[in-house]
Amino acid sequence: MTDSINDLLRATAGADRTAFHALYRACAAKMFGIALQVCRERTLAEDALQEGFVEIWRKSAQFDPARGRAEAWMAVIVRNRAVDLIRRKGRNPSTLGDSEALADLAAHDGLSGREGSDDYLALVACLGQLREQDREAVLLAYYEGASREELATRYGAPVNTIKARLRRALQALRMCLDD
Repeated sequence: MTDSINDLLRATAGADRTAFHALYRACAAKMFGIALQVCRERTLAEDALQEGFVEIWRKSAQFDPARGRAEAWMAVIVRNRAVDLIRRKGRNPSTLGDSEALADLAAHDGLSGREGSDDYLALVACLGQLREQDREAVLLAYYEGASREELATRYGAPVNTIKARLRRALQALRMCLDD
């Protein structure tokens, strides 16, 4: 399925509307789940999904399969649109504590219903290998939509320190998941 999503995204980069429609059908539910988790409101999540797919259409040529999976690339776009939409409405994205975020992890990134799957178990295992504060920061930033500035305030650290912490934690996750 990953290869076909990558192929659909590459075809979309060539302005293939049929491929884009197929890409939407294949990924919209997962992307909506991501938007809904950030927005916590169905109508806002629908708007974020629409804005996200418009941006996916426009930026599809920028996707580089050597840097990651198409679904992950699209998820970042949709998540960012959801965060932007909430901020435009004058609200802050919700942030959960570490234990709540870990317990709720199955609902994110299309893992719901696959709690026993290899992908889910690998992700939870790799998250468990991170330092508690790094794990919490990653979950708050990438699953709950907290900005680096919000994390800096929460942890009493400079924004650049938060950026470096997130980068190191993501590198560790990537290495762990690759193994």
